[in-house]
Amino acid sequence: MSGTVTKIDMNSEEFKVALEKTVKFTDKVLKQFNFVYNPDAEVNEGVQMGLARNKLMHGKRYCPCFFVTGNKEEDRICPCPPALELEIPKDGKCHCGIFCTPEYAIAQKAEEELEAVSHEHSRGLTKDEANMLISKANIDSDELMSLLEARELGMVKFKLVDVREHMEYQNGHILGVDALVPTSSFYATLDEVNLDTDESMILYCHVGGRSAQCQMILKDRGFKNVVNLAHGIAGYHGEVVR
Repeated sequence: MSGTVTKIDMNSEEFKVALEKTVKFTDKVLKQFNFVYNPDAEVNEGVQMGLARNKLMHGKRYCPCFFVTGNKEEDRICPCPPALELEIPKDGKCHCGIFCTPEYAIAQKAEEELEAVSHEHSRGLTKDEANMLISKANIDSDELMSLLEARELGMVKFKLVDVREHMEYQNGHILGVDALVPTSSFYATLDEVNLDTDESMILYCHVGGRSAQCQMILKDRGFKNVVNLAHGIAGYHGEVVR
């Protein structure tokens, strides 16, 4: 994570060309390994944009769901060995969610259709319930939605922090976010936004990987209450500003 804030203009011709080439690249990966795309088109678009961004920033299509550290043995280049050898055979999809087995995609689509029909908001949280939720290490989409509602009612205080890149934030972010702290310039931006180590905060990224890493970093730096949004914005069912 560097100390320089890097911003990629997703409306630039350079980025559009990189994205077009990246889509052709992911199409080729599908064909080569007999994978299919995630039935959620927004997941695929977000990952493709992240791959194109990393190609411009770092020269290679590093997995956008992990830090790019500069360590060749640790950094994941798409499609990465852990996805091909472990994640997809075991879970039916890669960590970022773009590459799936046909069986996983069929099951996921059916689950999402059922959820869209049957999902209803539960009753609002009590103040005690809200404070219990904000003390968890990880929360899901429904829990974040409930906490945002509770915050609007003054029952709980926290900061919602997006740790994706500036371009990802521009493309879409959760309604109610308080700060953007990109992982590529994490330490420098963290100092700029001046977050209090005593206040509660919820971190999110695309699918929960980068935010989990940032969660550990912040705890090591003395932040007392840091919560991670499991599955990130890709699994969030609330309002997203685009």
